[in-house]
Amino acid sequence: MGKIKIAIVGVGNCAASLVQGLEYYRVIANQKPGKNKPTEYLGLMNYDMGGYLPHEIEVVAAFDIDKRKVGERLDVALAAKPNCVWSIGPIAKSKIKVEMGNILDGFSEHMAGYKDDRTFLPSDKKPCNVEKVLKESGAEILINYLPVGSQKATEFYAEACLKTGISLINCMPVFIVSNPAWAKRFEAKRIPCVGDDIKAQIGATVTHRTLAKLFMDRGVKIDRTYQLNTGGNTDFLNMLNRARLESKKISKTSAVQSQLDVPLDEDNIHIGPSDYVPWQNDNKVCYMRIEGRGFGGFPVTAEMRLSVEDSPNSAGCSIDAIRACKIARDRKIGGPLISMSAYTMKHPPKQIVDYEAKELVRKFIQGTCPR
Repeated sequence: MGKIKIAIVGVGNCAASLVQGLEYYRVIANQKPGKNKPTEYLGLMNYDMGGYLPHEIEVVAAFDIDKRKVGERLDVALAAKPNCVWSIGPIAKSKIKVEMGNILDGFSEHMAGYKDDRTFLPSDKKPCNVEKVLKESGAEILINYLPVGSQKATEFYAEACLKTGISLINCMPVFIVSNPAWAKRFEAKRIPCVGDDIKAQIGATVTHRTLAKLFMDRGVKIDRTYQLNTGGNTDFLNMLNRARLESKKISKTSAVQSQLDVPLDEDNIHIGPSDYVPWQNDNKVCYMRIEGRGFGGFPVTAEMRLSVEDSPNSAGCSIDAIRACKIARDRKIGGPLISMSAYTMKHPPKQIVDYEAKELVRKFIQGTCPR
């Protein structure tokens, strides 16, 4: 059905995992039938979405602000420090060069000059004309991988999407798609969008939501819960600046609270990043505890430890969100995609139980659910 042309803001670990994954599924798709050809497409929630396959996604533009990435070929930039992503496989030589974006609040000051190879090195190049680059690239969808706390920068790129007619997939916890004022503007221009704050396939938030829903459905009253996360990528380093965390904590907490009939008092729920451990690199470790009361008030406590590679864990959700936007564009549907946002994002316009959101996505693909 042709290529789906995307632009990427933020050439970090998440972008590296996405692009490596696109190449991985392209190689599989091009293998000749035979006993060694995989019979299932590992790690995808949906392989075929409305006729669009993963490897048909093509990156046609990219923006960053780090001097080690700006001006480089995309494949070179994705391998540059401070990226530390687990390798899915090689990336083909790219024709795309990374453009200098607008800095605004796209990085935390404490990361400039940080020790070792996690330091942020801002480029001194003049920002490009983002709207011009987007138009000339032919991009249909912009995927936002800016760091947590990039409020002004995210709003800048959302405005660029509105001015150019390009769809936005907002993977970061700045509330655009879930903000009624922004949502109305995308709907008025008939531009589909998905957001906000990407979930992982099997990550801390979706696991916490599922366990909380299980407790509630089985009649166990949750009294208190926490989720503590550590990691060693630049996302966790960025979040050492607690001033940038307000929307992140709101996003993660509301994702879990939405599964409960009666939300917990804020003193009885703690969900959020906890610390930066450099040697973990892109590995994220989550410690979770739920305390509740069951039949006759007997205590029920669940504790777990989840270890995942953080960036590839979100890439499968990104691939589905990209193709959902393309389907919506084909159908001339504008505004937030409610089903896909609920299924792939922590802070969607409407919180929906995950298994119900999955069914709505299926109906959206079939065309029986409008958005």
